[in-house]
Amino acid sequence: MNDLLPGELSSDMAPIETWQFVERATREVFSRFGYGEVRTPVLEDTGLFVRSVGEETDIVGKEMYTFEDKGGRSLSLRPEGTAPAVRAYIEHSVSNQEPLTRWYYVGPMFRYERMKTGRYRQFYQIGAEALGSKEAAQDVELMDMVVQLLERIGLKDISLNLNSLGDDACRPAYQQKLVGYLKSHREELCEDCQRRLETNPLRVLDCKNPKCQAVVQAAPNILQELCEPCKAHFDEVKRKLDALGIRYVVNPQIVRGLDYYTRTTFEFIAAHPALGTASTVGGGGRYDKLLKALGGPDVPAVGFALGMDRLTLLLKESGQKFSDPPDLFVAVADEGSADAAFTLASKLRKEGLRVEFDTRGGSLKSQMKRADKTKARFTLVLGQAERESGKAQLKPMAGGDPIAVSLTEVTQAVRSAPQAPAPQATAAQG
Repeated sequence: MNDLLPGELSSDMAPIETWQFVERATREVFSRFGYGEVRTPVLEDTGLFVRSVGEETDIVGKEMYTFEDKGGRSLSLRPEGTAPAVRAYIEHSVSNQEPLTRWYYVGPMFRYERMKTGRYRQFYQIGAEALGSKEAAQDVELMDMVVQLLERIGLKDISLNLNSLGDDACRPAYQQKLVGYLKSHREELCEDCQRRLETNPLRVLDCKNPKCQAVVQAAPNILQELCEPCKAHFDEVKRKLDALGIRYVVNPQIVRGLDYYTRTTFEFIAAHPALGTASTVGGGGRYDKLLKALGGPDVPAVGFALGMDRLTLLLKESGQKFSDPPDLFVAVADEGSADAAFTLASKLRKEGLRVEFDTRGGSLKSQMKRADKTKARFTLVLGQAERESGKAQLKPMAGGDPIAVSLTEVTQAVRSAPQAPAPQATAAQG
């Protein structure tokens, strides 16, 4: 679990300004698509995840933070966001109020996982759920939303991998074929996959162990076993992606790690060495049976989640900076001007400027060092002469001639002054 710190104080993690940039972009892009934000508790009844995610999944079996509270109830820190969103949808009878519901969320999740780059025990996800539509267009809308978000934050070289898991009409027969094949290669599988073979055989398909990957290459292909309705749905997904100009790779090994998926599954995979083996930055799929399984209405749904830790790490590696430097640093020339400078800084903040002021005081030289460190656009030094005349000078910290200004018109002068070129590229903020 990590601390997120501002600016240059951050070391291993991207600075908090990068996280805030991604959050702002998320809300901006998702609102264009008509999605509203939901916030669910970080604690839920453990049974919610056992029933939704699946008792035999790694998440429930090995990774959840689960404890008993003082009332004897088993609670778990949420390991993913879909099940809580669905629980809220059912609990508040949302299906009786609107036929199509589009939600998104941003927040922390918790899994006791083996630590590696981009994978932490408290991690952050951006997720979205669309409930009420069984159409392929809904699947594609979500993928389009991710593509537009990635473009908005300036990340490239992330590929969309696509698959279909079929449904109750065709998946059981495929699973039987798969199990037969895998059992004939049992000794070549890792220990985890030997266990999955008995409990959750589809999970063997996306095991990252090289030995298991070699076995899987010749495994039966689920896309060749789809029933006609599932095949038609998958073909429509591909057709609509083509119509939007969204490039994708059909990958029969994309099964995701949760039990509730049916038909469409997808992952967004980054080709960047900074992520190592944790190259999947997000994924999702359709879960048409989940709501009914949790005691809710028989409503189809589809969703996804993106790992913010990995997105911000990629942005950090790109060298982009997302912090806004102060507009102005107010320095004090003499002890008698401290109160006036403090008051001026407060007034300018009320008027909308980002103003730095060193409450410790100190020599003018030390204050100017502090002004340099903050990278403020201008510095204004306030002393007895400035107080008596009602005038001061704005010193451009990037160089240039000082600007004479009335103390009553500082905000207007700062805003009307030309912007100096930024020292580092921030094009992705635009």
